[in-house]
Amino acid sequence: MAYPYKKMTADDFNFIRSVTSPERVWVGENIDYDYYKDEMPEYGVFPPELYVEVLNKEEISAIMAYAYKENIPVVCRGAGTGLAGGATCKYGGIMLSVMRMNKIFPVDHKNQTITAQPGALLTDVQAAAAAEGLFYPPDPGEKTASIGGNVITNAGGMKAVRYGLTRDFVRCIEAVMPDGSIMNFSSNVVKNTTGYDVKDLIIGSEGTLCILTQVTLKLLPAPTCTCTLVMPFNSLEECADMVPKVLELPFIPTAIEFLERELIDIVERTLHKYFPVKQGEAVLIVMYDASSRQELDSAVTAAAEAALANGALDCCIAGTPERAASVWEVRGGILEGMKADSVAQEECDVVVPRARIAEYVKAAKTIALSHGIRVEPCGHCGDGNIHTELLRSENMSDEEWKKATHASLTELYALSKKLGGQLSGEHGIGNGRIEFLEEFAGPRMIRLYKAIKLAFDDKLILNPGKIIEFNK
Repeated sequence: MAYPYKKMTADDFNFIRSVTSPERVWVGENIDYDYYKDEMPEYGVFPPELYVEVLNKEEISAIMAYAYKENIPVVCRGAGTGLAGGATCKYGGIMLSVMRMNKIFPVDHKNQTITAQPGALLTDVQAAAAAEGLFYPPDPGEKTASIGGNVITNAGGMKAVRYGLTRDFVRCIEAVMPDGSIMNFSSNVVKNTTGYDVKDLIIGSEGTLCILTQVTLKLLPAPTCTCTLVMPFNSLEECADMVPKVLELPFIPTAIEFLERELIDIVERTLHKYFPVKQGEAVLIVMYDASSRQELDSAVTAAAEAALANGALDCCIAGTPERAASVWEVRGGILEGMKADSVAQEECDVVVPRARIAEYVKAAKTIALSHGIRVEPCGHCGDGNIHTELLRSENMSDEEWKKATHASLTELYALSKKLGGQLSGEHGIGNGRIEFLEEFAGPRMIRLYKAIKLAFDDKLILNPGKIIEFNK
């Protein structure tokens, strides 16, 4: 059995230095505190014994082969922007950063793909594609995330309605296995039915199965026109009821988001970012991309007519890049605004069928308030992914907050399951939601998860204690 893992010694430290470089290795108290946690320290703060920045797959291979032999846990870290406590050293050991592996290779125009190392930033990959007249659509809220982190967590974002998730754009993956072997999963082909689809299993595995060292991504022709609409409604229920109406139209929206007025007020008050539409207790934000002005105008006209026919107070067209930016800046500032408006935060990242959004949000508010917690739901209503933000008030003690959030989350996850939803829509399980997974998924599914983990990592050394836990 892997656990308890080996406590690292001076010999182990020296070996890592010998296969990398002493200038890229930090030990013990010399490791910066930022590497103890990800973007949600509430989900665990764990110090690694050694932190190393690697330059290539050969260094990763040497480290993993040694760790496998010596029974030392390893956690791979990208930009550290995760929201599930995934990139943390729960059992000590080695934290391996791939952020220096940030090369982006020239766009392959014949195959319409781009290849990058895991430490390349999402924004840089998007910019490299755009410079060649192409488009990488996945657009999660955290733009400073690494592309490897996006792949390994199957990042979503607001444009998933039209374009899908990161998974839909991954052609092939190069990775290092827990024993140090280097493998390729699939190749730069459009379709593949050769054996099990292991590539898709790795995408979203949260660093528990292998370490990604290179990824090839599909690109699309860049849209030439875009427009954002804001539809204000008197209630959230009316706002949510509009979602299927938008999706029934013969034009596929790029993004559909909802915001309640209370949340807009928080962003305006704390961040001084101002929403251009003052009407309504809730607003629906709809974006369209198109390849021609005629196509875009047709989509906008149809959506506006449908909105006004279904109870919208207005349909405001953000007709300039500046006005559209002001809309999306408020949407993008939600997490930062809530952090400024509360002592602490907890998030329930469920996804429910789109037809049940209003039902979920209404019940979620009742559940949280029954435990003395203020709740602010928002989210990607085009795909049913609702971010239910639980906010701590100043008068709550640590114990009261812990008890209230646990009780609220237990009920919220049960509500999601009852409505036909899932535990997490895009942030993943990591360490933050692991205690709720077995109850949600059931014991048979957990046994299947464990079997998959052991097939890749029989010594349980790669990101242990995330998604599933063997060491109870």
